[in-house]
Amino acid sequence: MSHFHLDFEPVGRRGQCLADQTLLDAARELGVALTSDCGGQGICGQCRLQVVEGQLSDLTWAEQDLLTAEELAAGYRLACTASPLSDCKLAVPPESLSAPMRIHVAGIDADVELAPAVRPYLVQLQPPTLHAPVADAANLLAQLRAVYGLDVQRCDLGVLRDLSPNLRAWNWRCQAIVRGDEVIAVRPLATDQSSAQDGHSYAVRVAHHAPLGLAVDLGSTSLAGYLVDLETGETLAAQGAMNPQISFGEDIISRVVYAHKHPDGAQQLRQAVLDALNQLAGSLCAEAGAGRNDILDAVIVGNTAMHHLLLGLPTRQLTSAPFTPTVDQSLDLYARSVGLDLAEAAALHILPNIAGFVGADHVAMLLATEPEWQGRTAIALDVGTNTEISLALPDGRLSSVSCASGPAFEGYHIKDGTRARPGAVERVRIDGDAVIIGTIGDAPAAGICGSGILDAVAQLRLADVLNEAGRMALDGHPRLRERNGDREFVLVEAPADGSGRGVSISQHDVREIQLAKASIQTGIELLLAEHGVALDAVERFIIAGAFGAYIDVPNAVAIGMFPDLPAERFRQVGNAAGAGAKLAVLSTAMRQHAQALRSRITYLELATHPRFARSFAYGCRLSKVER
Repeated sequence: MSHFHLDFEPVGRRGQCLADQTLLDAARELGVALTSDCGGQGICGQCRLQVVEGQLSDLTWAEQDLLTAEELAAGYRLACTASPLSDCKLAVPPESLSAPMRIHVAGIDADVELAPAVRPYLVQLQPPTLHAPVADAANLLAQLRAVYGLDVQRCDLGVLRDLSPNLRAWNWRCQAIVRGDEVIAVRPLATDQSSAQDGHSYAVRVAHHAPLGLAVDLGSTSLAGYLVDLETGETLAAQGAMNPQISFGEDIISRVVYAHKHPDGAQQLRQAVLDALNQLAGSLCAEAGAGRNDILDAVIVGNTAMHHLLLGLPTRQLTSAPFTPTVDQSLDLYARSVGLDLAEAAALHILPNIAGFVGADHVAMLLATEPEWQGRTAIALDVGTNTEISLALPDGRLSSVSCASGPAFEGYHIKDGTRARPGAVERVRIDGDAVIIGTIGDAPAAGICGSGILDAVAQLRLADVLNEAGRMALDGHPRLRERNGDREFVLVEAPADGSGRGVSISQHDVREIQLAKASIQTGIELLLAEHGVALDAVERFIIAGAFGAYIDVPNAVAIGMFPDLPAERFRQVGNAAGAGAKLAVLSTAMRQHAQALRSRITYLELATHPRFARSFAYGCRLSKVER
C-alpha cells in the first residue's frame, strides 16, 4: 500500500501516512492534537485543515454541509473524512487544535483516620550463620512477625530479586513496606554517623520519602490527580490534565463506537489514557520531589465506560439495553498489570460501579460528601455529559439515576461552543440593552463554555428574550438577529479588524440547553416521586464536579434545572470524586465503606419509567424563577 509524506504546520509535525488513512488518524499518530468532538464521524466539523500543497480524496457530503463556500474555496477540508492522494503540506488553524482546558482539582477535604493499605516498618536483621543459615526472605518475614506481630507470609518477586545483595549492602538494616500479608518493597536506611556508638549500633533515618499514594479522578474530559503521604495524610501535589481520549470523541458513546469500529480502537483508547496517567504521575512526583518508585498504592475512580476502557474490559454491552457493566464490585490489582508506571509492586484499587452509566466516580462522590447527606433527605449530583444523581433518605437508603444530559455543557453541539479554556465565555449578565460577559483568564472571547451557555439562556429567559417554550422573539432585544434562517443573540460582536471572533447564542443552542436541563430536572423529579418525597423536604442539594463548581445556582434555578429551594440548602463541593479517591487511598476502612455504600444503592432506570416521556416533555419548558 502506498505511503505519503504529511507536513503539519505550524506545529512542525511530519511523517508518513497510508493512502487509505484519514488525516485525523495520521495526525493522532504523529502527535498533532486535533479537536474532534464527534470522534471522527464527520459530525462536529471541528477538525478543519487547510491544504497548502498536495491532493486529497474527493469532497464528502459532510464537508459540503459543514464547511462554508469560502472555506472550501480556500482549501479547507475535514481531517476525519479526507485521505491523501499525494505528499501534502497542511496548515492547522489554531481553533482546530485542542486548547489547554481549565482543570478543576479543588474539592472538599474530609477528615479520615489514617489506615492505609501500605505501611512501612524499620527492621534490624541478624545475619545468617553456618549454625543458622536462614534464607534471607524467611529472616525478614520472621523479624516482622516477632517485632511487629504482623501476619506476613511472602515477599513480592521484585523484592526477592534484589533482597540478598541489598541486605548485605545495607548492613542488614532496612525499611520493609508491607501490604496485607506481603512485603512489597524493601528500602535502605541512611546512617547518622554522629550518633554511632560502636560498630553495630546506629541511629537511622529513612533515606527516601514515606510511602506515597496516588488518587485519580479519571473523567471523560479531564483527569485530576493527587499525590498523598500515606504516613501523614498530607496532599503533596495536585494537578489536572486533559483526557487525550477527547480526540477520539467528546462523549463516551462516541469513544465506545470508535472502539467497536476500529480493530485496535479499544487499545488506542486504553493506551492514550494510560500515557496520560503515567505522565500525570510523573509530573506529580516532580512537583513533590519524589520518584515514581515511591508510589506504592493507587486508587482510580471514573465512570463505568472509563473504568472499562482503562482495564481493557468489553464496552459494547454498555451501549444497548439493559446497559450492564462487566463488573460492579471493587477491584484490587497490581498497578503494573494495568500498565501504570509506579513502584513495581504498587497496588491499584478500583472503587465499585453502580450501573452502566453510574460509575465508581459517583460512589467516590457519595463517600466524600457523606457528612452533608447522612441522616438527611438530600440530592447529590455531578453535572456533565452524563449527569449522575442520588437521593439520600434519613434512614440510610440511597437511590440513583443516570441522566443523558448531552454534551451541551461541554460546549459540544453549541454553535460557538468550546471547552473551559482561556477565552471561553463563562459568565453572562443581561441588564437592559447591556450584555456583560466574563471570559476565562480575561482573554479575548474565543467561544462559550458550559457555565456561560447556561448563564446566557437563563438571562435571556429572565429578560423575556426567550418565552417559556424557549422561542426567541426578534423584537425582544437589539442584540437579536436572524442569520442563515436561524435566530441568534449576539453576546460578543466580532472585531472589525478581524483580530478575534464573535460569539452568539442561536435558537438551536437554546434547544440543546432545554434538552439537557429537562433530563436533569426529570431525573430529580422522578427520584423524589418514586420515594414519595416532597420537593420542600430536600434539606441539602449537593452539586459536585468540575462543571458544577462553576454553575451559577440562581441561573440554574431560574430555568428550572435545579429546584427552587432556599439558597442555604445548596452546596457546591468541587471535585468530590477526587476527594473520595483520596479517602480511599488513605484508608482501607473507606474502601470497605464505599463497597457498603454501593450495596445500599438502588438504581432507577429512567428510560423505562412510565412517567419519563411526559416529565421530560414538561421539563423542556423554561420556567422563570426570579431570586
